Amino acid sequence: MLNPVLGSMSAACRGKRLGSLLSLSRSLANNQRGSPDPPPETSAPLPDREPERSWKRRKDPSSRSVFLFPGQGSQFVGMARGLLKYPNVKEMFDAAQKILGYDLLSLCLHGPEEELMKTVHCQPAVFVTSLAAVERLNRENPMAVETCVAAAGFSVGEFAALVFSGAINFTEALYAVKVRAEAMQKASELIPSGMLSVLGRNQAQYKYACLQAKEHCKSLGVEEPVCSVANYLFPDARVIAGHQQALDFLQQNSRRLQFMRTTPLPVSGAFHTELMASAAEPLREVLRQVEVRRPEISVYSNVDGKRYMNESHVRRQLVKQLVSPVKWEQTLHEIYERTQGERFPQTYEVGPGKQLGATLQRCNMKAFKTYTNVQVTTYED
Repeated sequence: MLNPVLGSMSAACRGKRLGSLLSLSRSLANNQRGSPDPPPETSAPLPDREPERSWKRRKDPSSRSVFLFPGQGSQFVGMARGLLKYPNVKEMFDAAQKILGYDLLSLCLHGPEEELMKTVHCQPAVFVTSLAAVERLNRENPMAVETCVAAAGFSVGEFAALVFSGAINFTEALYAVKVRAEAMQKASELIPSGMLSVLGRNQAQYKYACLQAKEHCKSLGVEEPVCSVANYLFPDARVIAGHQQALDFLQQNSRRLQFMRTTPLPVSGAFHTELMASAAEPLREVLRQVEVRRPEISVYSNVDGKRYMNESHVRRQLVKQLVSPVKWEQTLHEIYERTQGERFPQTYEVGPGKQLGATLQRCNMKAFKTYTNVQVTTYED
């Protein structure tokens, strides 16, 4: 349920959060709305602030907004083309080039596609493009930014959600994403593995199917096989990840397992499973060096669908996310839970693609009625 205390945050406070996207150092930049200087640097969780008295007055939920940030798989050549005319976007990509060591903007605009699809490239690309899309929304509909009370991101999208919330500085978060993507790519190269999108019938038993697939792998001589649900998308839709032999078994036996459709995903490894364990320590180490603050709005963790509470919680969950399934369906239920008859907030998918809108439509049709996709190309494309 949307938090009323965070929902009452002042425009100046929200301006400070948006300004933090564009800061090229630990000092958060003031944006054009003249936000106050940020609090001094600290590694401790921010103390609870005294809530503004105005929050006690009930407000129409439909006047609030929720931001959803997409993850890996939403990227496409040409994304960000429609964003360059907006303030600060070019500066964000210039900063990315310095941090990453290559021209991210050129890769987004022109490809080649096979390079953009690589984990090491697409995660930073989706991250920066998503936050650049916030700039477009801020110019075209500033009230959507001002009234945002909650955010969630799918996998790497969670980093964008945390930056938007003021929890992590843009450049430091991008460096963490770089380390994360490189570590995940390296982990993927250790063992042939992958991810399989599965649409099942009501009778489908995903955990039992994974157990059967692992037994099959053992019969082939695979030691300690991995096969588990990696993403909970919407009812009867899952992504299963693990050893390639396990995924082959699931596809070959899909009818018997009550799977209506199985589709291999164009990714390099079994993300969000224990096969990513070797990537955890590099990410944990970089997050120790990154300044993390308490989010200024509700941000929901992929690990359990619950709100982040403080900076240590953020660090812990971001590492755990690598080897845990993305509970996106559960997250959407948590965000949009409300009493009978209460209106839904405006929802904006901020970043490339419309995949999160599609999952919202399948999870909560009433919430989807107020959904908007923020284009990252031009509206004429």
